[in-house]
Amino acid sequence: MPRQARLDVVGTLHHVIIRGIEQRQIVDDRKDRDSFVARMGPLALETGTAIYAWALLTNHAHILLRSGTDGLSKFMRRFLTGYSITYNRRHNRHGHLFQNRYKSIVCDEDVYFQELVRYIHLNPLRAKLAENQLALERYSWCGHGVVTGKIKNDWQDREYVLNCFGNLPKTAIKNYREFVEAGVAAGRRPELVGGGLVRSLGGWSQVVSLRRHGDRELADERILGSGDFVRRILDEAEERQRHHFSASDRRRKVREIITRVCEEEAINPKELQSGSRRRPISLARSRLARKLVDVHGVPMAMVARELGVSTSAISKIVRCKGR
Repeated sequence: MPRQARLDVVGTLHHVIIRGIEQRQIVDDRKDRDSFVARMGPLALETGTAIYAWALLTNHAHILLRSGTDGLSKFMRRFLTGYSITYNRRHNRHGHLFQNRYKSIVCDEDVYFQELVRYIHLNPLRAKLAENQLALERYSWCGHGVVTGKIKNDWQDREYVLNCFGNLPKTAIKNYREFVEAGVAAGRRPELVGGGLVRSLGGWSQVVSLRRHGDRELADERILGSGDFVRRILDEAEERQRHHFSASDRRRKVREIITRVCEEEAINPKELQSGSRRRPISLARSRLARKLVDVHGVPMAMVARELGVSTSAISKIVRCKGR
């Protein structure tokens, strides 16, 4: 059966699961763990990838992230390839370290964000790498201690997570701790990492109940969310694919779209490309950036060149859509 394409666009929330090939270890000691984290963190900052939760275990790792300017695939390729080379050199080994394809699940943030942060951060406790919650807060290879303030780093988006638990830092940390503690008794949560319909509905009992009543729910292995959420993600992916330009005619079509929008807005294309911040120019630039990136799949670097601004400016425009 052919592999399904990854679902990703800038700003997509993913639960990423990395496993060692044939269930083998991906870290052997503290130096390996430090190397894994030292590579992941700076690369996240460089690519604008927001990391909210993560846990490094012996033979696998979990990361809850929001894809940045370069997209999920490029971030993961650079991260895993670089770490594999370092690991193999250090241990005098050859061949693949990870399973051929990491698992990435697009998640419905409104429903699952807090659950996934808790699930991921409890992994070391479930694996008995940390004895209790106090030890978990000081476990260096997991994001839990960063959220509670016991461990410091500059690349994990602690503030975003805490904002989900309260407006004041102390209150948010207290609520977060209580929420995580309440999840210990739940044990493993296969519905958060399992497959398709079972995962999205929260277990087989819900699936059986729906089928008993003759109901059907759309599901996809790559997505964690309700049938409506699955349908929206798939429809958006299909729409983007339908309007993508081939590499050979991309630049010509990009310039055609820019010319057309400038004519509609009564704007001089040269002023648009000069980097002008006049309000009419900025509004047209934002409209074009979203259209070219989201609808036509044009790389942000190319859009930035054609619109006279930086790639980070285009990334910000796309990420802030709808706010």
